[in-house]
Amino acid sequence: MENSDIPVVDAWMQHPTEEFHNHEMFASLRRWQGDETAPEIPLEWTIQAYENAGVDTALISAWWGPEGPLLSNDYVADIVSERPELFTGIGSVPLNNPMEAIEEVRRCVQELGFVGIRNIPWLWELPPDDRRYYPVYAECVEQEVPFCLQVGHTGPLKPSEMGRPIPYLDTVAREFPDLTIVAGHIGHPWTAEMMALATKYENVYIDTSAYKPKRYPDEFVEFLRTYGRENVLFGTNYPMIQPGDCLNSLDTLDLDEETKELFLYKNAERAFDISVV
Repeated sequence: MENSDIPVVDAWMQHPTEEFHNHEMFASLRRWQGDETAPEIPLEWTIQAYENAGVDTALISAWWGPEGPLLSNDYVADIVSERPELFTGIGSVPLNNPMEAIEEVRRCVQELGFVGIRNIPWLWELPPDDRRYYPVYAECVEQEVPFCLQVGHTGPLKPSEMGRPIPYLDTVAREFPDLTIVAGHIGHPWTAEMMALATKYENVYIDTSAYKPKRYPDEFVEFLRTYGRENVLFGTNYPMIQPGDCLNSLDTLDLDEETKELFLYKNAERAFDISVV
């Protein structure tokens, strides 16, 4: 997609600290990438990667798990303040403390200017229809921001079952019809289930983070080209995948111009209520 004039939104990325990057649960990911330990990534490298790739907006995520913040909301807010024209924040909250979670959703949106909340089911070992998510969903609806999560198998050394879209996410979408849901990582090996939910519910989106275009399942590419083209967002899961690597192979998908625009930025504008152009 070289020299394209189409704006680009990356729906899922993070700028990890060295401690986060080398957490024991990511040992499998480091092994796949051929590294026993991951070096610290200077923020300047991340900025350069996105500028070189021509990405207009990178939705940078906080992480909060049972042990506490892994990448705190304030850490993300500080990065956004460095380059507010490039980065936009996605917050995270403590599922094990419902009242604190509600207050943190409000703070993320009203004070920090974040445009969504993300929690990772495998990190909590709780499927998304667990009662501990429900106050967060209700507050996301109140604050008019989407809830973002991971679907599909778990690459890190955690259980995968809670990443299955049906029945868990199906229940959430049915019980919270006003909640916008952005499900990251395609959903493999349950991609067909995730596509079914994005077809069934107009407020459910899929982002392609953690997958280069050449690894998109064939059925998903057909979904993206046709009836699902208004429900798929471009994502990388940086630093796992470089944005330039994803965008440079986008032409292999054979998308028409209108579908490229929807995929690369228009669907993200609608899901997150942001303006890129």
